[in-house]
Amino acid sequence: MFPPVDTKNPQAVATFVADRFAAMYPGANMKWIRTVMRDVDDLFSGRHPDYSANDVKYHDFEHTLQATVCITSLLEGRLMAGVEPPIDARMFELGVAGVLLHDSGYLKLRSDTSGTGAKYTFCHVLRSCAFAASYLPALGATDHEVEAVLGAINCTGPTKEISRLYFREPAERIIGCALATSDFLGQMAADDYADELEILFAEFQESDDYINRAPERRAFKSVDDLIARTPAFWHAFVQPKLESDFQAVYRFLARPYPHGRNLYLEAVERNIAKIKRRAALSTSAAAN
Repeated sequence: MFPPVDTKNPQAVATFVADRFAAMYPGANMKWIRTVMRDVDDLFSGRHPDYSANDVKYHDFEHTLQATVCITSLLEGRLMAGVEPPIDARMFELGVAGVLLHDSGYLKLRSDTSGTGAKYTFCHVLRSCAFAASYLPALGATDHEVEAVLGAINCTGPTKEISRLYFREPAERIIGCALATSDFLGQMAADDYADELEILFAEFQESDDYINRAPERRAFKSVDDLIARTPAFWHAFVQPKLESDFQAVYRFLARPYPHGRNLYLEAVERNIAKIKRRAALSTSAAAN
């Protein structure tokens, strides 16, 4: 099964993460993992006293869960590979917190009744960091731990160069690379990725409208434009970042490491091939 758990089922993902964590770090306390999983499920589902349920259709809770499964599998593979620096149980916990909170910035306060959370696309990383900074200390996270999580979330900004971000120790940078990698691969490897590009465009459009971005400054002019440019986005932007900026941590998704199959990369390539076929058919139909 790929991925190895149903990402539409928050409880199934919570069990998957807890089981992997227990196997990776025998004897570790499970409270942090279970608490964060529960709290973020409540947050996205509208059970938080201050925030409405997530109303964004592409960057929904399943997207967060897809990235959560991916980073869990990646860090598990890295631990099995025995490379340095090691990621200890606490750093794994912080990585899980980071991936679960990395898109909390799309959520709207209950008093915010206009549009959807997609309008915050342009600043969702900043808003995610703000929420994480207020939430994590209540769980007992230290100032340095909060900084580590915020650094990891900042790595998911599409224009951020991780090499320019400050981290106190190498393990924190690895978590940031793992989170950014999982953010891309979790969504682009999903079975419905090719089918959801129209929804993604609508999010970009709502955000551009919200901040009054001029038409000539918008990244994508239409749904067809986004679809046509997605293969180049993968090959010319995402792949180089995975390899260099993100320190090629995607390789730890291979089973067995290092020369086994990487089901995430295989799934992305299938999706890119599907998108290319659809774009070609659309171009052909328009020409006729």
